[in-house]
Amino acid sequence: MSIRYDSQQWALILGGSSGFGLATGKKLARHGMSIAIVHRDRRGAMKNIEPGFDEIRACDVDFVSFNLDALSDEGRETVIGDLRERLGDSGRVRMLMHSIAFGNLRLLAPLDDAHGAASQRARQLLADRLGISAEQLTEALQSTFEEGDESDIGALASLAPAPTYNTDVRLEDEDFARTVYSMGTSLSTWTHAVFAARLFADDARVLSMTSEGNEVALRGYAAVAAAKCALESVSRAIAVEYAPYGIRANVVQAGVTDSAALRLIPGSAHMKAAAALRNPFGRLTTAAEVADFICLLCTDEARWVNGTVIRVDGGEHIAG
Repeated sequence: MSIRYDSQQWALILGGSSGFGLATGKKLARHGMSIAIVHRDRRGAMKNIEPGFDEIRACDVDFVSFNLDALSDEGRETVIGDLRERLGDSGRVRMLMHSIAFGNLRLLAPLDDAHGAASQRARQLLADRLGISAEQLTEALQSTFEEGDESDIGALASLAPAPTYNTDVRLEDEDFARTVYSMGTSLSTWTHAVFAARLFADDARVLSMTSEGNEVALRGYAAVAAAKCALESVSRAIAVEYAPYGIRANVVQAGVTDSAALRLIPGSAHMKAAAALRNPFGRLTTAAEVADFICLLCTDEARWVNGTVIRVDGGEHIAG
């Protein structure tokens, strides 16, 4: 099936300067869809971001980016106002994608010192058996996990560098509230804003990104996990309540993907190694593969997919 979208169809991507959002923008642009990206990055970071935007511009579609706070009323109103003028009477938002990564990664409880001490003793024992210092062992493992092939690091999953946590602070109510709104319920806020401005196409898609943290407890991930559960609930509600207006809502659960957002999570080296070991294909998911699937979800043929969470992970989730 050859996919070709009309340039009057737009994708509005929240969090599109890297990762899944940028990969999706590139993919849809190559198939003719116009792209609007909302992101928030420091001016100094733009030299690394603009080449990705240039790839979209090279596809000969309309493109606009907004470097502002997508979670503020002012930022949202700026984007909606600009798109209302830019799209005019003919352009419409075919796809709204929520890929905002803004959450708090603090611990809920004090770290168990005994667990850390046991890990340290095990490393020292291994270093002694190898005839090197514990520091040399740590450096060797660190370089292996940073530079090694995914299949190699998968085989060494249990030796991944130990996670480091900020043990001086704990998750508080405000941390939960901000994270749940940023990565969860703001999906509803943006859907309503686009709907109220009458910018949605007659057959539109609302897509968002979740992760395995929606059902697996990871240290330091409690607030983000709560946000992902809220996101999925909101998406189901959108799927039901906006269906009479031609809007479909689905959530994509990607496999573990090496990204800037993942590397911020304590223990990300363990996550990547374990995922590479578990995945039937022996490697991690790529953002481009997820974008390929999102492109399919935007087709007319995918119109009957609504209100579900779809895993795009090569079988990672179901592999023992």
